[in-house]
Amino acid sequence: MAGELLRDHPADGVVRLTISNPDKRGALDHPLLNAIAGAVTELSAPEAGVRALILTGAGGRFSSGYDLSGLEGLPREEFVARAETLIAHPFTAAIEALEATDVPTIAALPGPTMGGGLELALACDLRVAADHVELAMPPAKLGLVYPHTGLRRFLDVIGAARTRELFLLGQPIDPVTALAWGLVNGVSEAEDLQDEVLQLAVDLAGNAPLSVRGNKQVIRRLLAAEGRVDDALEAELVALREASFRSDDLLEGVTAFVEKRAPVWRGR
Repeated sequence: MAGELLRDHPADGVVRLTISNPDKRGALDHPLLNAIAGAVTELSAPEAGVRALILTGAGGRFSSGYDLSGLEGLPREEFVARAETLIAHPFTAAIEALEATDVPTIAALPGPTMGGGLELALACDLRVAADHVELAMPPAKLGLVYPHTGLRRFLDVIGAARTRELFLLGQPIDPVTALAWGLVNGVSEAEDLQDEVLQLAVDLAGNAPLSVRGNKQVIRRLLAAEGRVDDALEAELVALREASFRSDDLLEGVTAFVEKRAPVWRGR
């Protein structure tokens, strides 16, 4: 059963989008990602009258990341084709919609926030985590080379040293550590999270819209001006990632993840 994106209007000018995929720990499947991209684009239009967007998750979690179900046990060529399709356009479109919108966005993290779920949160302007949340980037546990565009987002927010720690160790961090790193902007007691995030959204919605939108555009363009990637480097980085899709290690990593066991790496 596919996930669902819920929508409500908790305050004037504020829309809340809730990731709901309870059977898969909030995993991001294609319908959910397409819904996020479509909703954010729709709500970004000036005529929509939205002054602040909240992105959160249902069932006491934000998102476990990409939906990897259905990959286990496939023949290699089918696995490679399915994996490349799975982690492709819909996720990119959702991230780009969040980054492109001039409406201020807040990610409310009520529970585990992993992998692509954490990058999705990172695409929002602000992030507030409940005080018990675990945040992690597990590609090293799966045998996956993460997209350079995603790694760039983490470098921009938390710097090289913390990005190395997050991606090379692959270990979860707690909200206090995430706050110290700048990965989240605030930590809230779990029962107060939604109320506190809603108050932030109301505060954002109450600010001068031309100023908010203008400042977002300036920040976005300044960030884009740094770390430019030419065509040759782009091709090299994409090739490195694509090679990981064909590796024994990714096949083993995904299978071990689904089977809830420790992977046996071969380094090839």
